[in-house]
Amino acid sequence: MIVIAVIVLPLTLLTLVVAKEIGQVAKDAQEFFRSLFDPNSPVIGRIMGWLGRRVDASHLDLQGYLLERLDNISGAIAGRTLGFLGGVVGAVFQVFFTVFTMYYLFRDGDRIYGAMLDVIPLNVAETRQIFDRTHEVIHASVYGVIVIAMVQGTLGGLAFAVLGLPSAVVWGVVMFFMSMVPLVGTSVIWVPTAIYLAMSGHWGKAVALALWGALVIGTVDNLLRPKLVGARAGLHELLIFFSVLGGLQIWGPLGLVLGPVMIAVTLALFDIFKRLGLSPAAERSESSSVASAP
Repeated sequence: MIVIAVIVLPLTLLTLVVAKEIGQVAKDAQEFFRSLFDPNSPVIGRIMGWLGRRVDASHLDLQGYLLERLDNISGAIAGRTLGFLGGVVGAVFQVFFTVFTMYYLFRDGDRIYGAMLDVIPLNVAETRQIFDRTHEVIHASVYGVIVIAMVQGTLGGLAFAVLGLPSAVVWGVVMFFMSMVPLVGTSVIWVPTAIYLAMSGHWGKAVALALWGALVIGTVDNLLRPKLVGARAGLHELLIFFSVLGGLQIWGPLGLVLGPVMIAVTLALFDIFKRLGLSPAAERSESSSVASAP
């Protein structure tokens, strides 16, 4: 019941809102490019006028080209949205079976754990090592990546909503995914937005968004990651990032957990093979020792 109330229902509502607003995003982008080339704009108009006096760009129709591309993108988004809504029924069944299975895993988890210790063809210590490694990686991926991304995406979407920017929910979801990308983060969204607000004359909103992004959103990762993750996982962030993306592509939403689980099991097996001398490096070392023996 807690999983349904805290995870399933909010994600369902969020998905429906995003599906409803995604078409509006393309329209807002069209308005953005129209205002970008508006000669009456207080800042951009001056820049375009200054460039027009020094560069002959009369033969270029950059605005028309960008708007044409955006029209094509809008049509593609509309088609994808209809396809997405058509797959809602299948998603409902998947969620039902997931929650149904989760109930038995919660109820009989200890019995399943004991049975797997007996079935897996490794000794008890090695099997426990695999489970411990899996637990640590799941902890790192869920708390260190997903939870922090949710916090940053929520803070970014809240800033967009307070400042009156359109499609705040959609951009909050985009910042959620961008925050999981190493060396990129949510700044790839709020920095260009702050620049656009400044260039369109909304200096107060631009400064407020820049300060919020730099002082609040940007520092969340530095504050939460050491407390939520620390050095438990022992995995590089890039590896966790690709395991999450690969899991999403193969298993859908369940891949947020299953992807890191596959990485954890694989690395645990590598550690066991290395300790038992079954790795290629160990075999080469043993072969060289035999060859050098008199």
